[in-house]
Amino acid sequence: MATTSRQPGATRTTDEQDGSVGRMISEITADAQHLVRQEVELAKAEVRQEVGRAGKAAGMFGGAGFAGYMVAFFLSLALTFGLANVLDAGWAGLITAGVWAIVGAALFLAGRARVRRLSATPKQTVETLKEDARWARHPTA
Repeated sequence: MATTSRQPGATRTTDEQDGSVGRMISEITADAQHLVRQEVELAKAEVRQEVGRAGKAAGMFGGAGFAGYMVAFFLSLALTFGLANVLDAGWAGLITAGVWAIVGAALFLAGRARVRRLSATPKQTVETLKEDARWARHPTA
């Protein structure tokens, strides 16, 4: 068996270069997979947060709907009492209905304001994807 020793300053063989290139490609692939997993997790977290905000806004719309129902109910009572008893009971019903109308309007406006602030795009994920794309174009910069 003949053994060869590598002389200082000698160039690497093709097998050694292929091994290091293969290892580099493997590492790059693993890093890319890890990066994609992280981006997906970030997107999921952002979507969960937006869904929570949308749920709160939907709850406010539900409150506005209930308040609207109460307005109709008390206006009906007010009309009934107003016709049956020209003054006292009807005015009480109208005042109650007016209070519910104000509550309903306030809940509706608050819910609408929250819906307008919702974002359909996960902004942080978009920013990190842009950074990743810049890095991929210029990995040594």
